[in-house]
Amino acid sequence: METLDAIRSRRDVRTYTAEPIARERLEQILEAGRRSPSSRNWQPWDFVIVTDRDELRELAKVWQGAGHIARSAATIVLVTSVPPDEDTRATAQYDLGQATMNMMLAATDLGIGSGHSAVADQKLARRILGLPDDKLCAYMIALGYPADRPLTPLRHPNRRDFDAVVHWGKW
Repeated sequence: METLDAIRSRRDVRTYTAEPIARERLEQILEAGRRSPSSRNWQPWDFVIVTDRDELRELAKVWQGAGHIARSAATIVLVTSVPPDEDTRATAQYDLGQATMNMMLAATDLGIGSGHSAVADQKLARRILGLPDDKLCAYMIALGYPADRPLTPLRHPNRRDFDAVVHWGKW
């Protein structure tokens, strides 16, 4: 798939088939995250990949909107250090967002659906993943083959019109 086709095809997928994702495919997706740009090449991330069904069910409890995590074939948890201040937190969030998008696009390119999730219960997430207290779970990306329809370019995306979003030269 070409990059622009992957961008046009990517959508949040929250229902998955029972087909597992091959380790080679997971490594390709994780490599896309590892190669993401970051401020001053800081790379404020670690990735924990969870494939065990019982752990996925437990992980789904860290946020009220994370039910799809329990049904995923695999979930990537983006982990970062607890930020010492607001500027560091904001920079880390931006960088983690870039890593998230890179991995979601790489998954789309491989025909694998993805759905992102927040993390509210840090204590539970740390216990499930065995994280030290100086780390936090920033986001999760559920992965699986789409159960409803394949990932193909969306003809009519639910997006604001191009001319309403794009301003040439000035507002």
